[in-house]
Amino acid sequence: MISRMKSLALPALSAAILTLMCGAAQAAAAAPAFKADPAKGQQLAASCGACHTQDGSRGAPANPILQGQHPDYLVKQLIEFKSGKRQNAIMAGMSAALNEEAMKHIAAFYGAKPPVPGTATNKDTVSLGERIYRGGIVAKAVPACAGCHSPNGAGIPAQYPRLGGQHVEYNEAQLLAFRSGARGNSAQMMAIAAKMNDAEIKAVADYMAGLR
Repeated sequence: MISRMKSLALPALSAAILTLMCGAAQAAAAAPAFKADPAKGQQLAASCGACHTQDGSRGAPANPILQGQHPDYLVKQLIEFKSGKRQNAIMAGMSAALNEEAMKHIAAFYGAKPPVPGTATNKDTVSLGERIYRGGIVAKAVPACAGCHSPNGAGIPAQYPRLGGQHVEYNEAQLLAFRSGARGNSAQMMAIAAKMNDAEIKAVADYMAGLR
């Protein structure tokens, strides 16, 4: 009798589980996929303009140009500022109030804009900067920057940032921060910068600014 009751209960249980699974799948299918909205991002980014200008363009050299940067990269940096993986007192405060959706809207706003062209400023170091960017420093096992950031400095979406057109001063400051460990959110860049001296960092930072 017990065996017969079990045999009757199993199909009913299976049917109930199948119904639940189908319901969950239908609910997931019905939920619209998230789509970042640049217009909403512009509203959310109003306070960012104090440091990055309202459109994320040139601004002060100490602050990065955001216009034309890959959205996925911007989101990654905001998440890491918020978590403390990347240290910056101002950006920790700015990102603290943002959830991931808001970050994606803001990133879409800046990413939708065309990249800002820049220029190298030191003609005496441009050759050294070009050699490092395109060929690395073989004697120090420093890889070519172009391998990850592309020959024209455009980077690779979701992996490596756009460097072309970025402020010379900001490029240099970030390489120095990677070298010192003050910026610790990329083990790869910390290892590379650790092998470079001040002159090499300054030269490649200047060269990158003129890429387009």
